[in-house]
Amino acid sequence: MAAASAAVFSYCKPSPFVGQFPSNFGKAASPQIEISTQSYRITALFWGSKKSVKHQPVDSSLGDFTLAGSATQEAKENQARSNKVSVSVISSILEVSPHNWDSCTLDATGPEKFNPFLTHAFLSSLEETGCAVKETGWMPSHVVAKDESENVLGVVPLYLKSHSYGEFVFDHSWADAYYSFGVRYYPKFQCCVPFTPVTGPRILIRNTPFKDQVFDILVSSLMGLTAKSQVSSLHITFPSEDEWYKLKDKGFLQRMGMQYHWKNRNYKSFDEFLMDMKQSKRKNIRQERKKIPAQNITMKRLRGYEIKANHWDSFYKFYRNTTDNKWGSPYLTRDFFHEMGSKMGDEVLLVVAEKGEELVAGALNLIGGDTIYGRLWGCHPQAYYPSLHFEACYYQAIEAAIELNLSTVEAGAQGEHKIQRGYLPVPTYSCHYFMDEGFKKALEEFLVRESNQVGVVMKLLHDSGPFKEGIHQ
Repeated sequence: MAAASAAVFSYCKPSPFVGQFPSNFGKAASPQIEISTQSYRITALFWGSKKSVKHQPVDSSLGDFTLAGSATQEAKENQARSNKVSVSVISSILEVSPHNWDSCTLDATGPEKFNPFLTHAFLSSLEETGCAVKETGWMPSHVVAKDESENVLGVVPLYLKSHSYGEFVFDHSWADAYYSFGVRYYPKFQCCVPFTPVTGPRILIRNTPFKDQVFDILVSSLMGLTAKSQVSSLHITFPSEDEWYKLKDKGFLQRMGMQYHWKNRNYKSFDEFLMDMKQSKRKNIRQERKKIPAQNITMKRLRGYEIKANHWDSFYKFYRNTTDNKWGSPYLTRDFFHEMGSKMGDEVLLVVAEKGEELVAGALNLIGGDTIYGRLWGCHPQAYYPSLHFEACYYQAIEAAIELNLSTVEAGAQGEHKIQRGYLPVPTYSCHYFMDEGFKKALEEFLVRESNQVGVVMKLLHDSGPFKEGIHQ
């Protein structure tokens, strides 16, 4: 395990940009802050952590496209009725109805892989409560494809950004490399779920006979928007593996990372899961769990209507305690938790810890089609409770997944301490499209080496994992 730990330490250290730049990199680009084209005008402030992108009104249309014919008679008939697709940019998700947006989301994921973070409820909560808005450097610039009858065929969550915070795919060294050559890196386009390192489709397409063509149209529109807006780059973070491969063929660079997930091997109880662990790991988990009642702490899992306003108010205090100690500034507002909880109902699972009548800690999870997504944790700022973090974030999520017969718990980004508690590394993906060919070439060499390093680390961690020999997670 020592070798694996050393590998993790090496992998997790901030990586310098190690690609070699051509001598002419950046010379053709203007260092001016304001840029303008006939239809697009973007002004941005670059040097603050949360300076807003000042975006002037633009032509929202990204073009009209014609669908090619299909071999099936049904598709031909559909095409005859509506063979034009128009693509546009909208400045708020509220310009698309929840029904239309969520229909795209559900068709893209399928019911069994339903992803709550891609829903209109979650994304609109971020906008309406001031979390993902231009004032915080997240200007909504979502892309929508419609047919001639105004039916929504596809949507893409997209933001114009003036910084790299809240993304969990780290490119600060890339920005530094740009600046060292006197070239702007910000603003950039970011296709993602803000503040959420959760894998899922990003090009959300209705299940029509023309879905592959609509995918190509939307990707082409994203690339065209990047060029017309004269920004440095377009980043699609935490896409599905399938999208990752498809986007490589479109000229995107590929990047890999890793997270730690727990897998349910049809366990009937937590103890049955423990029996798959090595004896030392099993003993450690049992000892950690015994510390909770020994401190007179009671754990509860609340869903939907069980979560009251006072729970969210307390959880926000816990969340602020975490952000104040770890990140320095919060991304989410108090109103976000109330709004999101109200909109999403039973898709929200809030684990709370009580000592007497007082809430002392909490962990926020969302429930998808086959997965529990662990997102945020916090505790009372005036107290420390040994092992409570592990109980609230990891063990309660495992128990809930077993109870709900869900296949996976995603415990969020980073944290090799999760391994000995049953969470093993899995790959994550991102795609990056750069306008500067010199930078793209240099970065491509770096990303190949980085991906190889990720693969080596993942193998080491699996080989030295916490499970008995022959147990494959």
